[in-house]
Amino acid sequence: MRLNYKNTFLAGLAFLSICAFWQMYDNVIPLILTKTFRMNETLSGFIMAADNILALFLLPLFGKLSDMTHTRLGKRMPYILFGTAASVILLNFLPVIDNNYALGNKGGLYTTAGFVIILGALLFVMSVWRSPAVALMPDITPKPLRSKGNAVINLMGAAGGIMYLVFAALMYPKKATEGVEHVNYRPLFVVISIIMVISVVIMLITVKEPRLAAENDEIERKHPEWDLTETSARGSAKLPRPVLKSMIFLLLSIGLWYIAYNAVTTWFTTYISSIMGEGIGGASTCFMIASGGALISYIPLGFLQSKIGRKKSILFGTLLLAGSYLVCYFLTTMMSSIGVITYIVFALVGVAWAAISINSLPMVVEMCRGSDSGKFTGYYYTASMAGQVLTPVLAGTLMRHVSYKILFIYATVFAFASFVTMLQVKHGDIKGTAKRGLAAFEEFE
Repeated sequence: MRLNYKNTFLAGLAFLSICAFWQMYDNVIPLILTKTFRMNETLSGFIMAADNILALFLLPLFGKLSDMTHTRLGKRMPYILFGTAASVILLNFLPVIDNNYALGNKGGLYTTAGFVIILGALLFVMSVWRSPAVALMPDITPKPLRSKGNAVINLMGAAGGIMYLVFAALMYPKKATEGVEHVNYRPLFVVISIIMVISVVIMLITVKEPRLAAENDEIERKHPEWDLTETSARGSAKLPRPVLKSMIFLLLSIGLWYIAYNAVTTWFTTYISSIMGEGIGGASTCFMIASGGALISYIPLGFLQSKIGRKKSILFGTLLLAGSYLVCYFLTTMMSSIGVITYIVFALVGVAWAAISINSLPMVVEMCRGSDSGKFTGYYYTASMAGQVLTPVLAGTLMRHVSYKILFIYATVFAFASFVTMLQVKHGDIKGTAKRGLAAFEEFE
């Protein structure tokens, strides 16, 4: 049994689109809220958490709705197409409002309320297609190969994030933003919109979801031993108590490491602006290096996962993440500018996050039936979004009332807490014989 790399890479174009969007959202929107609309860190942190609040309810909902959807395009594709189109339209209203507000045109749509309303609508439509887009990979991938498939999907996501970061670093270097009263981000929003549209159009043309999903269903019917669920009296599937316990601790771990990670992705641009006087270009370079670290580590981490399993790979990742954040605290508080050592540590952050991300979703969907992959993908995102609802507000409030320097201490504590809870997870782990190269992702031949 081997993964179809071509189909998996093409299915990953949706995730590439999503990651390009969220990388820009996390980097640019806090700057607009604090610089243009003069919001304090607590209020802007609450707005940054709004997408996660919506996601708590909407991601499981649309994941389940897509499970029950049957069209000639498939279960997931209609949500992906609608969500992308609506997102691109709404996305390009934001820099227009930002620019007009900064120029003093503060009537009609060009108000703080107008910006927040458009932003809310954008976050809603992004929630429509996020779970279906991610659930597409499990739909077309047999259970034993999902860590490998998820590694490929994350490669695509990292590529999307790097695309944004490259454009941001080139278009907005420190010399172009330093001392400037207002920065026009509209060209950057247009570039990301183009990336999103091209990615999803290519996926629509090349990925034949109904056929691929049917082929995967046939494979899984031949392997009932892969199913960890049991059938209730009403005929519905439920998790046995030990599996349910593992699921609860896994979801708790997911929430905790997202509390740590999202605090940094949300506030780092503002943090180094205050602590070091760096702008979006400096932050984008750090994030680009972190994404590069993740990108080049997926293959070695696949080899590691095949040797030690998903759980131990995640434990390694959470410890490395906590240690890297602790080092970042000392580097950013003791140095006056970003240097080579900081870039190396951010590369390690990328490695840590890759070790976590390629294994966590497969562990969740490993515990469900294939027909419920959308619903359980929604649970995965509910856990991650619960953490991300809390962290922008909590971290922002601590930075405001205690010190900006607390950011990396905060991230270190929660990353280590996720290591502790992950020790209690006993199910959803698959490992096989170690292999070389891309085949290192493959658990079974």
